Amino acid sequence: MSLFKRFIEETNTITANETIQESPGVIKSQEFWDIEANLHNYLLEELKKYPGQNKQEENEKLEELAEDFFEQEGTRLTFEEKKDLLHYVKDELLAYGPITPLLENPLVSEVMVNSYNEVYYEKNGKVFRSNVHFIDNQHVMRVIERIVSPIGRRVDESSPMVDARLPDGSRVNAIIPPLALKGPSLTIRKFSETPFTIQDLINFNTLNEKMAEFLEICVKSRLNIFISGGTGSGKTSTLNVLSSFIPNDDRIVTIEDAAELKLNQEHIVALESRPPNIEGKGQITIRDLVRNALRMRPDRIVVGEVRGEEALDMLQALNTGHDGGLSTGHANSPRDILSRLETMVLMAGYELPVKAIREQIANALDLIVHQSRMKDGTRKITHITEVLGLEGDTIVLQDLFVFKETGINDGRIKGEYISTGIRPRFTEQLEINGYQLPSSWFVGEW
Repeated sequence: MSLFKRFIEETNTITANETIQESPGVIKSQEFWDIEANLHNYLLEELKKYPGQNKQEENEKLEELAEDFFEQEGTRLTFEEKKDLLHYVKDELLAYGPITPLLENPLVSEVMVNSYNEVYYEKNGKVFRSNVHFIDNQHVMRVIERIVSPIGRRVDESSPMVDARLPDGSRVNAIIPPLALKGPSLTIRKFSETPFTIQDLINFNTLNEKMAEFLEICVKSRLNIFISGGTGSGKTSTLNVLSSFIPNDDRIVTIEDAAELKLNQEHIVALESRPPNIEGKGQITIRDLVRNALRMRPDRIVVGEVRGEEALDMLQALNTGHDGGLSTGHANSPRDILSRLETMVLMAGYELPVKAIREQIANALDLIVHQSRMKDGTRKITHITEVLGLEGDTIVLQDLFVFKETGINDGRIKGEYISTGIRPRFTEQLEINGYQLPSSWFVGEW
């Protein structure tokens, strides 16, 4: 039985009463399956005669070749059968096989392949199991190879983990045996083709208008801002929105493991790390890129995510005249991100006193924006916290805005964004840059 025959017969609907269309109707004509196998092989060979085509050109060529093929060998197929057949062949040859409809659906924000027959997706913050699945482990591996090869990444037994991205910027992580015991695993976090704006975050109730305007002023006034939060809390989306506030005439250097940021400014240099080659050489880390960025005359340095020893170089950069930096990191609270930064600095291998590290952190950071994914799947900025400095051996923090949860109604988190009633200590710096903070923003108590 051919790959497509088995796939279509075993895949039709979706669980959890969802309306996402995963596949067209099942067709069981034996002639259909015989022609399917021939069509797949025919198109695969014919496409090799037209190298260098973009996706649109390949798509048009496939339809043209398929039409020729059907005239000769598909005379007994109906129009719908031809359409469904071509749909699956195109997904396999040009896209990502069975999960293509999920990736193309705007309602789906994440696709998770645990094994070849176990696929989940996230919609509106909730995770559902899908009825789509692959044929076998090799089928999953072919899709992974199709994703990582165009950007110069590789995945094999000697390098069984890889971070990559789709052409639209969606984040991809793949891990294969022997590390993944159930077979190759693939996680794709989708990003909107049109980047979110601050108004989108307000509409999503991720923050309110006062907080949005306050953060815009802070970015334009060149404060160093760190976005913290857990996995899937929306840190990268918020980083992208805050980066959009950077003036168009600033020279921006972005540094990422896998390029995800989509900035609209003109003067941008985008840098991406590189894994080692098959001989274990040639690796370029985030730390290498941060150090190199300092020689590139940046007005702003934006680091997609700080995970390790590059934290030391980033803090040094922010402490040596490179104001207005933006970055993200994993943490459970604004206080926790300080502890994580300390640990990451120590990973650089230097035996620095803890107080010296804390001084670096306190002097480098002005503001911490903490974002959380709530129990109902919504994402909210729960804290906007000012870093006041070092008192003794402790970094002093001061909450400016917080989300106060009041309860749950119909499964949805209820609450409000409130000011703590405290004006930030850097108010004078904002005023020097021509921005006035209305007193009404800081009326409240915590």
